[in-house]
Amino acid sequence: MIVLAFLAFLFIMAIEVPGLVKKKMWRELIAFAVFLWIGMSLSILQILGVEPPSPIKFIEALYKPLAEWLKAP
Repeated sequence: MIVLAFLAFLFIMAIEVPGLVKKKMWRELIAFAVFLWIGMSLSILQILGVEPPSPIKFIEALYKPLAEWLKAP
């Protein structure tokens, strides 16, 4: 199953990357590579049955002090 996911991401790269390189869209290529890497990593983790980290925990940790400060009399 991991091989199929990897092949799917290779197929996506084969379609998108040549056009970005030909048009010399280097920033877009870097952004594409970053998002593709994140997507591939999360897909492989899901295939392996590993629960990916929840972004809600990070958001709660970030805003909890602010919420407590606003609640204080």
